[in-house]
Amino acid sequence: MEVYYLYVLQNQSSGRYYVGHTKDLEERLQRHHEGRSQFTRSRGPFKIVYVEEYRSRSEAARRESEIKGKKSRPYIQQLISKGSTDLST
Repeated sequence: MEVYYLYVLQNQSSGRYYVGHTKDLEERLQRHHEGRSQFTRSRGPFKIVYVEEYRSRSEAARRESEIKGKKSRPYIQQLISKGSTDLST
């Protein structure tokens, strides 16, 4: 069974958040660090601060849209405080 991840990155210098989804967290984080992602290019370094697992890409993408639709930093901070995950170390 494939697993897809909804993830939240935090810029380690500015504290800004980026929400995305992927099948491979390590590879995706590497792409962000290498500047191979349009929205995070030249904005790193990043740390994964939150992760949710889903059984399908569509579920992960739907959750990503839900979080982005809230346009709420406090909402993201609340998610992180309830289930913080640090996979970047």
